[in-house]
Amino acid sequence: MSGIVAVAEAWLAQDPDTETRAELTRLIARARVEPADDDVADALSTLHERFDDRLKFGTAGLRGEIAAGSNRMNRVLVAQAAAGIAAYLLEKAAPGVVPSVVIGYDGRKNSQVFAADSAELLAGAGLRAILLPRLLPTPVVAFAVRHLDASAGIMVTASHNPPNDNGYKVYLGGIDEGSQIVAPADEEIETHIRRVAAESLVPELPRSAAYTVAAESVIDAYVTATAAAGLLPPSEIGAQPRTVYTAMHGVGWQTFSRVLGAAGFIEPDLVLAQIEPDARFPTVAFPNPEEPGALDLAYETAQSSGAHLIIANDPDADRLAIAVPDKSTDSGYRRLTGNEVGALLGWRAAEKHAAASAAATETVGSAATEPATLACSVVSSPALSAVAAAYGLRFQETLTGFKWVSRVPGLIFGFEEALGYLVNPESVRDKDGISAAVALLSLASELAVDGFTLSDQLDRFSERFGHYDSAQVSLRVTDLSRIGEIMAALRADPPQSIGGVAVASIDDLSAGSAELPPSDILRITTTDGSRIMVRPSGTEPKLKVYIDVSSSEGSLAKRKASVAKRLSALERGMRELVA
Repeated sequence: MSGIVAVAEAWLAQDPDTETRAELTRLIARARVEPADDDVADALSTLHERFDDRLKFGTAGLRGEIAAGSNRMNRVLVAQAAAGIAAYLLEKAAPGVVPSVVIGYDGRKNSQVFAADSAELLAGAGLRAILLPRLLPTPVVAFAVRHLDASAGIMVTASHNPPNDNGYKVYLGGIDEGSQIVAPADEEIETHIRRVAAESLVPELPRSAAYTVAAESVIDAYVTATAAAGLLPPSEIGAQPRTVYTAMHGVGWQTFSRVLGAAGFIEPDLVLAQIEPDARFPTVAFPNPEEPGALDLAYETAQSSGAHLIIANDPDADRLAIAVPDKSTDSGYRRLTGNEVGALLGWRAAEKHAAASAAATETVGSAATEPATLACSVVSSPALSAVAAAYGLRFQETLTGFKWVSRVPGLIFGFEEALGYLVNPESVRDKDGISAAVALLSLASELAVDGFTLSDQLDRFSERFGHYDSAQVSLRVTDLSRIGEIMAALRADPPQSIGGVAVASIDDLSAGSAELPPSDILRITTTDGSRIMVRPSGTEPKLKVYIDVSSSEGSLAKRKASVAKRLSALERGMRELVA
């Protein structure tokens, strides 16, 4: 008992936070009760869970539940992370160059505290720390890294995680152009963080109040650049469909409303109960637009106002959900999948690029020499590749995560099926739910001029490029080893058929491929051209299966019927296979 209690007491001695200090003090007291009973055993088990490991800094930074301990998010862990990042940036800086870091934060519990701690510690380490002036969306930080030519950026957010979680994500400037970190930077930063934790106590780390609070002009510049992604031309004024917007208790609305005004759009009807930042997220079980029930209040608001479009951002506004009228559903609306929105925005990007290239050729006699690229993650719909082929554009698949999508050369549009879209890579090298919302609203207004809707545009997409649809199977486990066992079994004894459809090939990407670095993914192709991707989740104890089916044969109705039938069979077959 004394070992783990001593570790906890050492942590307690350097914790500056009154809430986590009080929590840990109570836990230690429970663990010290004599004679030992079940409550003592429970307290000791909790201490081991908190202190036997620590949150590892990876390419997604840090993310976890707010509580005391090295395996939780708290001010001690954040201080060690900030000091480690400072050491990394100083190590990488050219002689005589003082690294600079932009720090932003959202409306989650402790976000502002973690950001202020980081600014003081970075400044204390001799870096130029620039703290954004208030809680803001994640894309503003990604923008500010490039706009201010900073060495790095830190965003304090846990995005759409449960209410008591928080996180810490890092961007790099310079040749990384404001993209999220990738290997080996994550391992190098983690090494510095662990050294700080082993050699220094948090109260001994140098701090300074000599950091800079960024001027409002940084946010103004983001608003201007983002509005340009969907400026409303005079011909579309008045055609904007009636729209409902929810910020999902996050920080999106203040910035999004300014972008809408700058782009010429009418302000939408608001889901008032969710429009202001609230770290409790009181009206949703999970503040994730993908979760069942998350858009219920938006549906109710849209029904009351007769809206034809629903726009939802997640709490840090880097993701976008779209819903459209659908009489076949109980709510009267249907949320479009990330693949559907990605297909529409990708088609829009290809059209705009073609028009710009034609104008450039006519003006200067030659088009741009760098090949323009559409990109998506390897588990997203192949529909984007059909658009690229039709417009003579390059297409590239990447591993999951915008840290990969954003780095594709010549990128004009990229997306992930998990509601992430990058529509203005010249300004932001990360998914951006605000610029994507403006681009989508611009498309909806353009269609409305001619009497069409987004649903009509999806049908037109299917008629031109083929009909694509997708499904997911998620297997949640309590024992993480079970995921490894399933992946090993699929490799050792590959299926010959799935859902009655013969398997044509299985690609094991664990060793990488010509296009992709190594990753624990299996790509299964069936004889009818369907594709199935199987991989462990990177953030949850889940095995995830992504199924994509398409058809270019016959009428639109026949294409839809064929895809629906095959998709259902493959989904049923994969559920049986991984059960």
